Amino acid sequence: MIRNRKRLFFTVIIAMLLTGTPSLSEPLDIDALVVKIQGIYEQTGDLQAEFNHQVPLQLTGKTFTEEGTFYFKKPGRMCWDYEKPPLKKLVINPEKTWFYIPEDNRVYVQKTADILTSQIAIRFFTGIGNLSDNFTIAYSSPQCRDEEGNYLITLKPKKYEEGIQTLELLISGESFYVIGYNLTDMYGNLNRYTFKNITVNNDLPESLFRFTPPPGAEVQETF
Repeated sequence: MIRNRKRLFFTVIIAMLLTGTPSLSEPLDIDALVVKIQGIYEQTGDLQAEFNHQVPLQLTGKTFTEEGTFYFKKPGRMCWDYEKPPLKKLVINPEKTWFYIPEDNRVYVQKTADILTSQIAIRFFTGIGNLSDNFTIAYSSPQCRDEEGNYLITLKPKKYEEGIQTLELLISGESFYVIGYNLTDMYGNLNRYTFKNITVNNDLPESLFRFTPPPGAEVQETF
């Protein structure tokens, strides 16, 4: 279960370059749009954003919601700081990965190389990913854009990718940054992410991507 959660986190790297406003210009064809998105990703060395994660619960009809702050820095550094509910933290650097669950008073620690089993995740996690190499990409609807002028595209892995069935990206119609995404896993479960208050290329400190377990926490290492 923990491994599957972590794998889902890695897909977010390709969907974390965001902000923008609607545009009334003529829509781009899909190939030109992908070039724009890829260019934004390659120009981004680090970023910080507030995130909202929603999971519709089919059995109850309700939606589980999490919020927090996300940090990303090339190469191979991420931090997900969950503020509600419940508190938890995922910290990744090229050497180690820490997943802290305060409710359980437990920290899971692994070598980062051991959890990056996904080839798509590896390429984007190290900053050399290419959307067209790994996905078949198409507009999600014949209209190309929503009522606010943003593009919605669907990505399907060209090869079997554990944890991913489809990935929908919401692209700003003006800046061409990604402002949200929907991930459907192999079991049909939907995860929705939206991002706001983005800052990019701020020279984030290395301390964000290291974690010291708090005193008394149980540390479970899998090396």
